[in-house]
Amino acid sequence: MSDVLLANVDRLAAEVPDGAKVAVFKAEGGCAAMAATAALIRRGVRDLHLVTVPTSGLQADMLIGAGCVATVETSGVTLSEYGQAPCFGRAVKAGTVRVIDSTCPAVYAGLQAGEKGIPFMPLRGLIGSDIVRHRDDYRVIDNPFAAADPIVALPAIVPDIALFHVPLADRFGNVWIGRHAELKVMAHAARKALVTCERLHDGNLLQDETLAPATISEMYIGGVAVAERGAWPYGVTGLYDDDADRFAAYAGMAKTEEGFVAWLEETVYGRAPAVAAE
Repeated sequence: MSDVLLANVDRLAAEVPDGAKVAVFKAEGGCAAMAATAALIRRGVRDLHLVTVPTSGLQADMLIGAGCVATVETSGVTLSEYGQAPCFGRAVKAGTVRVIDSTCPAVYAGLQAGEKGIPFMPLRGLIGSDIVRHRDDYRVIDNPFAAADPIVALPAIVPDIALFHVPLADRFGNVWIGRHAELKVMAHAARKALVTCERLHDGNLLQDETLAPATISEMYIGGVAVAERGAWPYGVTGLYDDDADRFAAYAGMAKTEEGFVAWLEETVYGRAPAVAAE
């Protein structure tokens, strides 16, 4: 059994220091590590630099509302069909969180540079946009291989931690990500990945011809903890569905700071029932 296997999500959350740059994955497919997010809030982590890959929703909103985030680098934070992300919106208006605006392709390009160990990645499509005008770290350079062809150089994104949830891991620390290949880029770019999983696989995932192609090797994994339904209220493809009632409850309650605190009391601390606002 690998030393990477941790006892529980609280032990996993303890691996995230204050001030860390943490990359979190978009909500699709159940890869948002929500049980670990609750553990981070319970622990009282502070001053995180959150990088959303490339967007986020409930996960980022809860961390921001709980005062865990100093900076969010993102191409969007939203509750999707449930509306705007209320804690994110309040924090931006109040100036209590710094927003580094980006785009989906730019986030991925920065992570690809980090993955490859190079200082920057060129990207088209940003020239003339407000993104370039407001990002001092984005540089318009001349294409060295063609005349009159400017291109944007984006700095590498190297998270301290990539945090995500997967359906399956093994006792060696390998994790199976299914069709979400972007998680490999996140894990490769980060200094270490912390992962929650639905269950442990009997055997070595990398020795299974069917599962190995979608498996991240334990060499990139800093910690794994079993967390059944660890993406809830998001669903995990093929295992359980999104909990629409809980998203509706959050969207209603988090419209006010008092409602958000009540949400945390039940969902994170288990102290009182959360009821959707009228």
